[in-house]
Amino acid sequence: MDQIKGVFNGNFDSIENIKISPFSRAYTFSDSIYEVVPFYKSNIIAFNLHIERLLYSAEALNINVNIENIEREIKKLISSCEKQSGYVYYQVTRGVDSVRSHMYSNSLEVETFGYVLPFSFKSKSLKVMICEDIRWGRCDIKSTSLLGNVMNMNSSKNEGCDEVIMHKDNVLTEAGASNVFFTKNDVICTPKLSKSILPGITRSLLIDELNKAKLPIIEGIFSLEDLSKANAVWLTSSTKGISLVDEIINLESTLQTNDPLFIKSKSLFDNKFFS
Repeated sequence: MDQIKGVFNGNFDSIENIKISPFSRAYTFSDSIYEVVPFYKSNIIAFNLHIERLLYSAEALNINVNIENIEREIKKLISSCEKQSGYVYYQVTRGVDSVRSHMYSNSLEVETFGYVLPFSFKSKSLKVMICEDIRWGRCDIKSTSLLGNVMNMNSSKNEGCDEVIMHKDNVLTEAGASNVFFTKNDVICTPKLSKSILPGITRSLLIDELNKAKLPIIEGIFSLEDLSKANAVWLTSSTKGISLVDEIINLESTLQTNDPLFIKSKSLFDNKFFS
C-alpha cells in the first residue's frame, strides 16, 4: 500500500511517522472536531462551506483555531496527492492533558492532524437498515464522538447493509454518515436541520441546485410512515455524492430505481460537481 501523507501540528510526514500522545483529549474524550474535504480533478468542492462548518464546530466547543494555517495545510495535502481526485480528513483537538481530566485547562495547545487519500467518487446503490437514533444531543457539531453511529452502522453491517437511516421516536433524522432525501407525491423531501442533524455540505449543495432548477423540495419533519410511502430514497455525503437506496431491509416500502426526481437530482449535482 502506498504511504499515506499526513500533517500533525504543522509538520508534514507519512502517517506511520506521526506520533500522538495517549493523553490527547481526542483519545480520552473525543474532545475534537473534524472535516472531510473532497476534491475532484484537482478542484476542491465547496471548500469555504467546509471551513465555515469547521469554525462552527470549533466555536460550539470553545476550541480556538488558526483558520489560515488549516486552509494552507489542507491545500498542501491536496497538492501532495498523486491522484487528482480524493479527500482530506482534517481533525482539530483541544489539546493534551497532563493527566486525564473532564475539566480541561484553558491553556492547552490545540492539536491539528490531517491526511489525504485518493478516492474515485463512484456512487453505488445502497442497502440500508432503519435504526433508533441513539446519539447525543448535539449532532449539529461535527465531533469525532461517533459511537452511536458506529454501533448502528455495525449492526447494519451484520445484516449485510451499507448504511442506516435513523429516527427518534419515529421522526427521521439522518443516516449514519449521510443525509437523507426521498420523493413522495412528486415532491423531494429531506429532514429540516436541527441539533439532531449534521448540516451536510452535499445536502446544502444539492438543495441549492434543486432550488435553481425550481424542483419541488420540502425541508420538514418526516416520519417513518412518510419514508415507507416514498417512491425513491437517496443519501448524500462528501464521499457518497448522491447514492440511491434500493432496499430498506426492515421497513415495508416499494422503491423505484427510475424515479424522475431522483434522476434529475443526481444529474444536476453530478453535472455541477463531478463533470
